Amino acid sequence: MSSRSVLTRAAAGALLVNAVPHGVAGLIGRPFPTPFADPPGRGLSGRVPNLAWSAANLALGAVLLRGHDGTSREKKVVAVSVAVTAVALTAYFGSLDLGTD
Repeated sequence: MSSRSVLTRAAAGALLVNAVPHGVAGLIGRPFPTPFADPPGRGLSGRVPNLAWSAANLALGAVLLRGHDGTSREKKVVAVSVAVTAVALTAYFGSLDLGTD
């Protein structure tokens, strides 16, 4: 497996897991940080920007995985990327004051 393939699979996993919190926030109408907020990634965005960001993450993640069944090693790369990204996002979003207390 080439280093390009590893990076592509890792990016796909990160994008797919990042779609989850934004999609959930958008669906329930809870303000949540997006790159469109002020300041980007820290300020809060409403339903539409979160749904748009979630959809963009899902679409790009799917494009990166399109047409590839993937070897077991590639599937492991995606799984590790998902897990690492989920932990990182939990730490990052947990450090922000989202006004939910």
